[in-house]
Amino acid sequence: MKHLLHHRLDGDPGSPVLILGPSLGTSLAVWDAQLGALARHFRVIRWDLPGHGNSPAELLHHGATVSALAGLVLALADHLGVERFAYAGVSLGGAVGTHLAVHHPERVAALGLVCSSARFGEPTDWQQRAALVRASGTEVLAEKAPERWFTPGFAHSAAAASLVAGLRDTDPAGYAACCDALAGYDLRSELPRITAPTLVIAGRDDPATPPAHARELADGITGSTLLELAAASHLALVEQPHAVLTALQAHFAAASHPDELRRAAGTTVRRAVLGDDHVDRATARTTAFTAPFQDFITHYAWGDIWTRPGLDHRSRSCITLTALVAGGHQEELALHIRAALRNGLTPDEIQEVLLQTAVYCGVPAANTAFAVANRTISDDA
Repeated sequence: MKHLLHHRLDGDPGSPVLILGPSLGTSLAVWDAQLGALARHFRVIRWDLPGHGNSPAELLHHGATVSALAGLVLALADHLGVERFAYAGVSLGGAVGTHLAVHHPERVAALGLVCSSARFGEPTDWQQRAALVRASGTEVLAEKAPERWFTPGFAHSAAAASLVAGLRDTDPAGYAACCDALAGYDLRSELPRITAPTLVIAGRDDPATPPAHARELADGITGSTLLELAAASHLALVEQPHAVLTALQAHFAAASHPDELRRAAGTTVRRAVLGDDHVDRATARTTAFTAPFQDFITHYAWGDIWTRPGLDHRSRSCITLTALVAGGHQEELALHIRAALRNGLTPDEIQEVLLQTAVYCGVPAANTAFAVANRTISDDA
């Protein structure tokens, strides 16, 4: 259909769906090396950017946005009857996935970002490239493409030559519209909204989206995992196909077992809030009798509640301190005073929380809480 992105389907129709997005200047063939293995476990949907491969350039217009591209991907998923899917994308394809995970979290089950970014440099650079391609075509980019996409030792390979040939065949209008989309793309402030389990992969020798871009993604997306690959540039999935495949397989396998993933996320947050020493001691003291309760805490309290994006850890500490004062749980209160400090609350802010509890939980309870907090803060100091 003319209004749909060109796409290909591989794998068992009954398997979970994985959508793969390409980079600027390449087609769905950029995922060829990973396709066979991924299609054994997923119904794989690969798609071409407008003007790339066999997608019509007119699907995207002058002044286009990544939001518009994401809309085309959702339209394709809807056409295919796919409600929820895992998604992996390289570069611009990754930006589309990031946008979907931010603005349509109910659709994205898990996310893989390969050599991508939350912002791809200065808008003027992309505007100038768009103008150049509209005036002179994509041939003007082909000569420099190998050094942008690959390390010197890989730039003259047959795989590299094939991809550069695909760049030459790309429709200038479609390529330029994608440049427009990149010029206006900046999701840095919205990364904390992503709730899908996320893997970020970087090529250490990538000049287009350097490892610093990947670290910014990983730092901004709660609970995400970062992998940096040596001897890999911007198209790391072509240059290091097995390493990228192995990482994606492990990531999506974990995401397909949400209980295990939630428990792992809970353990991570529990250690971050309470400290490794406390968690290690609790683990060492665990017996067959107490193990179910420890699992309950890790799974539900830390994996379900503390990992939710609706409140930051500082706010959750304030609420927890109030609840512990109200319940008279002094030993737990000392533990969470330390946690509050670790979460960034100052002693003065803790003092304000306890003064508030004096009004709503009662002066005797607050009196005890102040004694516990004073002792705990002094001991830590």
